Amino acid sequence: QVAAVLTARVLQLRRIDRGESVGYGATFRAKRPSVIATVALGYADGVMRAIGNRGVASLAGVRVPVVGRVSMDLLTLDATEVPPAALSTDIDAEFFGDHIPLEEAARAADTASYEILTAVAPRVPRHYRGAAA
Repeated sequence: QVAAVLTARVLQLRRIDRGESVGYGATFRAKRPSVIATVALGYADGVMRAIGNRGVASLAGVRVPVVGRVSMDLLTLDATEVPPAALSTDIDAEFFGDHIPLEEAARAADTASYEILTAVAPRVPRHYRGAAA
């Protein structure tokens, strides 16, 4: 049982060619034709900018890398390895929770797990499960 899960909606899927860049400063260049998923989550939501080109997420149960820089409201994932039938803008990407351990998310950001949890901004909706205290 995990204590917390952070997910965000995929807003857009786009195919890019080998050599094309993603994100501010073109810090990611595709080494192959790729499918890029743009996700509605950024540093204004409390996502650490350090996970750009270092972090991972889970899309349809498949681990995928964060590519490019984390921007204020968006980040991008390389969804090339996700089966096409599982990809759509109706799915959420998980950044920690059932598929991505909180400790792994913290390592990618070079921080502690409690900082990952406490950094999640108030604008991120919360949903609580279980008995009320």
